[in-house]
Amino acid sequence: MIAYSIILFAVAILILAFGISIYMGNTKLIHDYHQTNVKESQRQEYGRSFAKGIFAICATLIISGIIALFSKESQLFKVSLIVLLAGLIVSITVIVKVQKKYNGGLF
Repeated sequence: MIAYSIILFAVAILILAFGISIYMGNTKLIHDYHQTNVKESQRQEYGRSFAKGIFAICATLIISGIIALFSKESQLFKVSLIVLLAGLIVSITVIVKVQKKYNGGLF
């Protein structure tokens, strides 16, 4: 379980770096077709809202990694996977809502 936790932590750090960059206004990290209908005046707000979904993914990975790190039984590992799945669903839902609000749809 240590290797699994290390991988989750490493990916969380990478995603956190992307999230911080997007939050600071670097919306170029988001594909162009995801922001074709976003008005230039709303780019900063769009980036901040989008980054919140990215931060939620990061938090999900960290929480799941912590649970897996301390799990010696398969039951706790299952809890870690459930937390990971639930957190990713919530995070993707946040990103989809941001896309619909600012871009008018996913693409």
